[in-house]
Amino acid sequence: MDFDKIINKRHCARSFKDKRASWKDVMLAIDAANQGPFAGNMNHLKFLIVEYPETIEKIAKLSSQHWISESGILVVVCSDDTHLEKQYGERGRVYSRQQAGATIMTLILKLTDLGLDSCWVGEYKDELIRQILGIPEHIQVEAIIPIGYEKPVKGRTGKQKKLSLERSIFWEKWEGFRRPSAFEDPNVAHRDAY
Repeated sequence: MDFDKIINKRHCARSFKDKRASWKDVMLAIDAANQGPFAGNMNHLKFLIVEYPETIEKIAKLSSQHWISESGILVVVCSDDTHLEKQYGERGRVYSRQQAGATIMTLILKLTDLGLDSCWVGEYKDELIRQILGIPEHIQVEAIIPIGYEKPVKGRTGKQKKLSLERSIFWEKWEGFRRPSAFEDPNVAHRDAY
């Protein structure tokens, strides 16, 4: 699939059909995500695959995200900051979060490319997820990614409109003047930026 099409097609699916994603596709997506980038070329991320319906149900309930239970597979992305902190000190934690975010986005984009739907879930109680899945205390739970095929939801109009570039970009300084965007937003009146 064309990269721009993948970006435009990607959205958060919160309702899934009773059709399981293929292992091959899930593994291809994880393999793509596992390619980095990683600070100091230190891959500190782990992917925990959850497929037992009882476990998925527990995670959904304890996350107060009941729709997760419709997914046939979850990928729980975790990180171990230990080596990054040894190498980079306190900054290692920042690098760890950055790497996790880049990896999660790569995973989601590859899933979209393969015709699968997913959602980046960040709201959960870390200690409860650790307890359910036997994750050690020093490991960070970065995200839970439910994977499947989206079930159409009545009333859903598709991907939500994002903030325009005009409103997202500053020039030279924070909240500095704004230049007119090459992608003009008809809803935003141009200011005298110069």
